[in-house]
Amino acid sequence: MNCKTTLLKLTPLVVACSLAITGCSSTKVQRVDANQEVALSDKWNGKDSQLVAEAMINDMLSFPWVNDHLQKEGTRPAIIIQSVRNKSHQHIAVDTFLNDLKRSILRSGQADFVANKDVRQEIRDERKDQELNASLETQNEMGQEQGADYALSGTINSFVDEQGGDRVTFYQVDLRLIDMTTNREVWNGQKKIQKLQERSRFGF
Repeated sequence: MNCKTTLLKLTPLVVACSLAITGCSSTKVQRVDANQEVALSDKWNGKDSQLVAEAMINDMLSFPWVNDHLQKEGTRPAIIIQSVRNKSHQHIAVDTFLNDLKRSILRSGQADFVANKDVRQEIRDERKDQELNASLETQNEMGQEQGADYALSGTINSFVDEQGGDRVTFYQVDLRLIDMTTNREVWNGQKKIQKLQERSRFGF
């Protein structure tokens, strides 16, 4: 049997194997519970955002400033989030983290949340429109806004250590709460996350 005959006999087999491999590599998509963590890499994800926000707000509300404010003012403290800067090595959806912080504050029932300046301006424009177009009975008056008692701000940092094919990514979130009347720092919180990603034979 010559080489040409052998090649002709092997060709259908090669084609069949190629088709089988192609079929096995098809993409599969499935729905999963939004509360379930699906970690495909060591990058910051939605579950990290949720867990860090809940842990830090719980810690913040356990400090003495909450009771001190209630005893002094007789009302729940009002908090505004100024900014949380992403200083990490990767893109992080900071807006998602801010929303997780807001939800944790409101869910606690121990503090009120005051909207930031952009949202406040939108509401003020709406009230101005009401003055012109809404009935007197349904208009909302200007000058009745609740001022913030405390301002929350902070940073997200990250560090990467890689050796021997393995990579450890370390995230650190620092937040602080400032009394807007006295500029006194009433709480300083820190949360750390460490993720290990091991290299498979296919690489990262």
